[in-house]
Amino acid sequence: MGSGSSLACDLTLNSVLSPELKAKYQNQQTIRRILGQARTVAMVGLSTHRQKASYFVATYLVSHGFRVIPVHPKAKEILGEKAYPTLLDITGPVDLVTIFRPSREAPRYARQAAEIGAKALWLQLRIVSEEAVGIAEAAGLDVVMDRCVKMEHGRYDGTMHFVGMNTGILTARRARRWL
Repeated sequence: MGSGSSLACDLTLNSVLSPELKAKYQNQQTIRRILGQARTVAMVGLSTHRQKASYFVATYLVSHGFRVIPVHPKAKEILGEKAYPTLLDITGPVDLVTIFRPSREAPRYARQAAEIGAKALWLQLRIVSEEAVGIAEAAGLDVVMDRCVKMEHGRYDGTMHFVGMNTGILTARRARRWL
């Protein structure tokens, strides 16, 4: 399967960004670097409901060795981790902040990510905020926008193809995971 594969499994169609913004905020080297270096992920909007996408993504990341810190205004604990009402309340270091909240809320969390010294900001699928990106970049954070952290990890981890997804990588050998 290559670039001519069916539309249903082609990851390149999962973005609402212009080609210029895709090139900048969906850069494969940046994604691989973030996923290869991050160990602690603060997940803003991690739901307490198992059927929600954020919960599914969090369980996936935990199963792949990441520590996921829930950021939820009302929850006390999610997936065995203490939940915090804001990023500013987290007591330890955070490598990556990923956002599962509406785009209009992203700038607030980008400011908080910069304030706590996070290394990267990740806006999940369909979350687009040039204001948040500007805040994060001004603070020196790497940024990914309108991509799913789980799908991207699976693409580079070599496990996404197990469920019939087109990773966009044509090879008979397993990919080198991280840069």
